[in-house]
Amino acid sequence: MQAVVKAPHIRIEARKIPARLLSFLRSEYKHVEVISNPEDELIEAQEALFYKKVMRDRKPGDDMRIYRELHGLTQEQLGKKLGRFTRQHISDMENGARPISKTVARNLAKLFDVSVSRFI
Repeated sequence: MQAVVKAPHIRIEARKIPARLLSFLRSEYKHVEVISNPEDELIEAQEALFYKKVMRDRKPGDDMRIYRELHGLTQEQLGKKLGRFTRQHISDMENGARPISKTVARNLAKLFDVSVSRFI
C-alpha cells in the first residue's frame, strides 16, 4: 500500500498504513492518493509458484554446487576435501552426468552441516 501526497511531496510505503496517519494527511493536504496493490501482499516463499517450480526441477547436483559455492570452494578443492576426486568428477556430479553415491552424500552433509537428503 502507498500513500502519496503531491505537494509537498510525501510518499509512504508500508504493508498497512494506519488510519490515523491517512486521516491526518487528508486533513492537512488537499490531494492524497492511496494506492493499494493486492499483488504486494506477502506470501510464504514456499507457496510461490516460482519456488515450487524451482524445487520440483532441483537435482542433488544443484545443491552440491550451491553449497560448494556458498562455502567458497572450487570444484578441485571440494574434490580434495571429499577424498581425491578430480575437478571433472565433481563437475560430473554437479551436472548430473555422474550419480552422487551414498558415501559422498554423507560426506557432503557432514562437510556442509546439512541433511544427507539434500544430495540423494
